[in-house]
Amino acid sequence: MQPASTFSKALRPLAIVGAGGLGREVLLLVRQINEQQPTWEVTGFYDDQVPAQPTIHGIPYRGTVADLNASPEPLHAVVAVGSSRSRQAIAGRLTSAHLQFATLVHPGVAQADYQHLTIGAGSVICQGCILTCDITLGQHVLLNLGCTIGHDAVLEDFCSLMPHANVGGEAHLEAGVYLGTNATVINQVRVGSGTIVGAGAVVVRNLPGNCTAVGVPARTVQAQRQP
Repeated sequence: MQPASTFSKALRPLAIVGAGGLGREVLLLVRQINEQQPTWEVTGFYDDQVPAQPTIHGIPYRGTVADLNASPEPLHAVVAVGSSRSRQAIAGRLTSAHLQFATLVHPGVAQADYQHLTIGAGSVICQGCILTCDITLGQHVLLNLGCTIGHDAVLEDFCSLMPHANVGGEAHLEAGVYLGTNATVINQVRVGSGTIVGAGAVVVRNLPGNCTAVGVPARTVQAQRQP
């Protein structure tokens, strides 16, 4: 990635909220995007937990979520937090009129007009993901490395898919669903809001909201505490 001083003035300033591992992965994604088409200038990381070092892969830590809200200049932001519930809480705190949410899609992910994809603001789609056609992703959806989404699937706001999770055709994930690594939701299955599906689980029938399900086939093991 080129030093910030050499960037074109046309580049859009971007703040990454979350200075942990996913934050670094999102920075990597931004640099991959810029290699194909210079688009973003990352201005800094923001996190309520101060990182151990003042810079992360050459990008400075600039303060808390409140500090980002207080920024007087127009700025894009992306929330790099893996937990659906935490990401929603942080996004809800970013209320400044100067902020708008960036949508980041790896340049290798096909998204041609004829695929009829709808991708909401604040969403992050990482390298190796495959989306077929007639798919709707809500706001702040996270698709980590190598996820697949089938035809007519709907993923509502703040859904989080960890690496190599798979969603079948016509499946519906309600708001805030979390799929662990290698989890699968088969076609035409609905998963209720806030539910966590464990790594490697296979969901073959509808699941209620606010529960945890594991195994093959996935079975509910506990209810989630309501916020």
